[in-house]
Amino acid sequence: MRIDILCLFPEMLLSPLNQSMLKRASERGLVHIAIHNIRDYTHDKHHTVDDYPYGGGPGMMLRPEPVFEAAETIRQQLGISEMPTILLTPQGRLFSQSVAQELALYPHLMLICGHYEGLDERVCDHLITDEISIGDYVLSGGELPALVVVDAIVRLIPGVLGSQDSARSDSHSNGLLKYPQYTRPQVYRGWSVPPVLLSGNHGEVAQWRRCQAILRTAKRRPDLLKKANLCDEETKWMLENSLNPE
Repeated sequence: MRIDILCLFPEMLLSPLNQSMLKRASERGLVHIAIHNIRDYTHDKHHTVDDYPYGGGPGMMLRPEPVFEAAETIRQQLGISEMPTILLTPQGRLFSQSVAQELALYPHLMLICGHYEGLDERVCDHLITDEISIGDYVLSGGELPALVVVDAIVRLIPGVLGSQDSARSDSHSNGLLKYPQYTRPQVYRGWSVPPVLLSGNHGEVAQWRRCQAILRTAKRRPDLLKKANLCDEETKWMLENSLNPE
């Protein structure tokens, strides 16, 4: 998979992308992440990328020329006429695990990081194919959201994690939050690991984890239960435990 990121502050991306899982995935050839400075596609001596908005208003806006030129140059170099081109913006659709799974299926992605008061609307109308927000709040630019999106996508690429079961059991991967987990020591400050996890009975462990995931989701994020695809028996069990999915 290849991901091209267009931004104004590449330094914000370099260190995180060269750490941990992302670094290993890159070294193993499972993903190639290329960072492009939009300023490199300007043609004046000051590398101007912004200007005042027509009609007045606070702040500055990204001009369309360097963004279009950057995207078109990259496509030409790759020999690709079209690819999913995503703008990181608070006006986009809300990012989620299901969106990450959707994007992980593409061989190429282009992420464009907004800044200032936004981009010229012609970029959105004629270049962008999708807009994504990582939450209902505003950041200074799209670099941090781009890192979030890249990390969530890359860990879904086959071979990136030590076990694909890790991704399949993550919170939100099946509509539920993840079950509680424990490691050594077996007893710490008088607090013991649940006996079922020490039983060696894989069926009972799986059932316990499923029940705990339902309980945790009902308590912390009951809104997720509508998409959790619980069977009738699980719904009945949840209600008997005085938990209301609504």
